[in-house]
Amino acid sequence: MRKILIVDDDVSVTNYLMVFLMQHEIFEPVVLNDSREVPGILETSSFDTIILDMDMPNLSGLDILKIIHERQIDTPVLVLSGVNDVDLAVKALKLGAFDYLTKPVDDEYLIKVIDRAIQHHTLHESISQLPQQLTRNDLVHEEAFEQLLTQDPDVIRIFHEVEKVAAGEVCIFLIGERGTGKRTLALASHNASPRRLGPFVDVNVANHAPESFAAELFGLAKGWAGAAGEQEGFLERANGGTLYISNIEKISLPAQHRLDRVIRTGEFYRQGTTEIRTVDIRVIVSSSVDLTLDRYRESFSGDLLYCLWGNLIRIPPLREREGDLSLFAEYFLKREIKRTGRPIKSIDPELIDFLEGYDFPGNGSELRDIIATAVLREGGEILRIDSLSQYVRSKIQKGASARSEFVFRKLEEHVRDFVRDTVRHMDGDIHRAALELDVSLDEVRKYID
Repeated sequence: MRKILIVDDDVSVTNYLMVFLMQHEIFEPVVLNDSREVPGILETSSFDTIILDMDMPNLSGLDILKIIHERQIDTPVLVLSGVNDVDLAVKALKLGAFDYLTKPVDDEYLIKVIDRAIQHHTLHESISQLPQQLTRNDLVHEEAFEQLLTQDPDVIRIFHEVEKVAAGEVCIFLIGERGTGKRTLALASHNASPRRLGPFVDVNVANHAPESFAAELFGLAKGWAGAAGEQEGFLERANGGTLYISNIEKISLPAQHRLDRVIRTGEFYRQGTTEIRTVDIRVIVSSSVDLTLDRYRESFSGDLLYCLWGNLIRIPPLREREGDLSLFAEYFLKREIKRTGRPIKSIDPELIDFLEGYDFPGNGSELRDIIATAVLREGGEILRIDSLSQYVRSKIQKGASARSEFVFRKLEEHVRDFVRDTVRHMDGDIHRAALELDVSLDEVRKYID
């Protein structure tokens, strides 16, 4: 039996949900109409899922989510709300809610969301039990990840998380800066999944005209927009396999709503008809932007964001990956030597040190292009700083300088705030503040003048 906690001050809602869930015979609903009882029951009982109303007297839904978050209770929470409030939904999701549903919720759809939440919880429970120290050799499908270079322990752990999630059917949302290998990781997920024998359809929204993308994604009915016959879209081409959509934020809002329906139910219709079709696909999407920012509130579907949030995986940039810059540089060098036949044998350690001072906003892709150009310029056997063009050297030097200046400025700001707080705490007495901080009066004056 799946034990479900329902929290809503509306008795008619809880009574309906209780009867409905009991009819399925696999659920054991527990009902609370007074939200003040939730902290106590969470101490004595565990649940497979929590269905939580947002607008309640005493403790609101957000208050309860904060309690669940602070106590590190990992039970999936389905939020129910009478309004589709994006700001409220984002707050709920950041506090750990699995999904945000607007009342009234279709009965069968609710069952699907509960099943998805429990599946998600099971997967992430197994991920949380992974050992801290993992290697590539510990991967069940190690060959699926062979194209992904790394020696960073955090990235290797991400591989294990992706492999675990790939065993299920839930959508995966990859976030990372451009050049961090999102597509390669999506392909690895496909190759590590039960769908590996099916198609992997790769769609970059940025490569398609916005006005025609919906037709390319969902397909065309005969006669629509001049189509001579029925035309399959990317969805149907991916049937039985995986559909990977990059730059998801560039899809039009109407197409986002339709894609949300596909992810949740497998249902869609081609352009020019209302005939419902179904597909059996796994959807993986990616973006290089934070879709919770205000500038995306009007252009990105809240419902789709809530759907994607559950399995969000962040891919760290090159500058945060331990030892990977030198690993990537050696790999790109070998590849370019093989391609060009140049007599280069190694990379000067000073060049690696020089490159490591740069942030690489283009990540691996930018490093690849820098190494490729340097190989063409170098006539000797060692790739050196002088092998880089003057433009690249100048760009890296400016980038490294700006990075150091930024770190120093941030440190200065923290010191200034700390000194000023200490002076305020001492009621403005800078002599006592100097004694407390164990610095000279001049040092204190430096930060408060």
